[in-house]
Amino acid sequence: MQPKLSETDASTQQNRSPIEWAEKACETLMAKFEPEELPPERFHYHQGVFLSGMTKCWQQTGIDRYYDYMKRWVDSHVQADGMIEKCMTDEVDDIQPGVLLFPLYERTGDERYKKALYRLVPLLKEWKTNPSGGFWHKEHYPNQMWLDGLYMAGPIAVQFGKTFDEPEYFDLMTYQALLMAKHTKDPVTGLLYHGWDETKEAQWADPATGLAPEFWGRAIGWYPVALLEMFEHLPEDHKDKQALTDIVRDLLISLANYQDEATGLWYQIVDKGDRPDNWLENSCTSLFVHAIAKAVRLGYLDTAYMAHAWKGYQGVLDTLAFDEQDRLVISRICIGTGIGDYDHYIARPTSENDLHGAGAFILMCAEMNLAKS
Repeated sequence: MQPKLSETDASTQQNRSPIEWAEKACETLMAKFEPEELPPERFHYHQGVFLSGMTKCWQQTGIDRYYDYMKRWVDSHVQADGMIEKCMTDEVDDIQPGVLLFPLYERTGDERYKKALYRLVPLLKEWKTNPSGGFWHKEHYPNQMWLDGLYMAGPIAVQFGKTFDEPEYFDLMTYQALLMAKHTKDPVTGLLYHGWDETKEAQWADPATGLAPEFWGRAIGWYPVALLEMFEHLPEDHKDKQALTDIVRDLLISLANYQDEATGLWYQIVDKGDRPDNWLENSCTSLFVHAIAKAVRLGYLDTAYMAHAWKGYQGVLDTLAFDEQDRLVISRICIGTGIGDYDHYIARPTSENDLHGAGAFILMCAEMNLAKS
C-alpha cells in the first residue's frame, strides 16, 4: 500500500516552497542512485530530463552538490575526445541529454564538453526525415514524427546555434516545430495528437491523415516545454518566432479547458476525462503547469492563467507521499509509452519516482518557484 501524508506531513506540505519540493525530489533520487547508475544505463532523455530539472534547482539554490551530481553522470559518458559512450545516435531521445553540456562548458571551460556538443548536434543536419522534412523519431519508426521529439532535439539545437554562432540550427528546429503543429493540431479541441506518419504506414496511423488516434498528455506536454526552452535562445526577431508564440499560447489556452475541476490534474487522455477508465496523471500535469507558468513569466500568456498553474501544482502536491525513510514518493507517472489507441494508453502501468516523471515534477517546482518569487 502506498504511504500517505501524515497530518504533520500535510502541514509541512503547505509550508514548503516550490524549490524546497524540487530539492526534496532531487535528494530522494540522489539517495537511491549514484549518478553513474541512473537507469537506463545509456545516454538517454530519462536521465536528461531529471538532470535538467536538477540543474535548474542548482541554478536557483546555488547548492553545488546538485551540479556535482549532474557532472558525475555526464562525465561517466563523455570521453576526453568528446565521444559519448552508450549513445544511440539514431534516436532523438538520446540527443536530449546533451543540453547538460552547456552549463558544464560554461562553468569549466573544458573543451571536451564543446567537442561532445559538436559530435552530437550536427547529427541533426543529416537526420532521416519524412517526405516533408520532418525528423524520424527513431530509426525503427520510419517517417514517424512524435511530439516529444521536439523536446529531444529542439532546445539543444537552438542553444547550440546561439552559443557557437551557428544560426542555421534556428531554422532547422523552428521548421520541425511548425511542421508538427501543422499536422498534429486538432481544429476542434486545439490539442495536438501524439504523432503523425506522413506515409500512413504505421499501424496506429489514420489511413486518411496519418495521425495518431489520441491526445496523450505527456507527449503534448513536451511540446510547449520544448518551445519555451527554445525561445530562451532563439533571436526575438526570428521569422518564425511570432507563429510559434501563437502556437504555444493557443495550445496552453486549450489545455486549460481540460483541467479536472475537482483535483486540478489532467487526464492520461486529455480530452476524455468523462470515461470511467481514464485516469489522472502527474507527469503531464507537471509539464502543463511548468509551461503555463513559464509562458506567463515570459509574457506569452495572460497572467490570469496562473490560476490554472497553481491549481495543477497543488493537485500534484496533494498526491505526494513519503516512504518510511522520509523520502518523497511521486506516483501516478505513466511509464514510457509509444503511440497506440485509447486502450493502449489506459492500460499503461504507472510508476513511482520514474526519472522522467520526477524530472517533470522538478521542472514544475523550479518554474513555480520563479512565479512565487
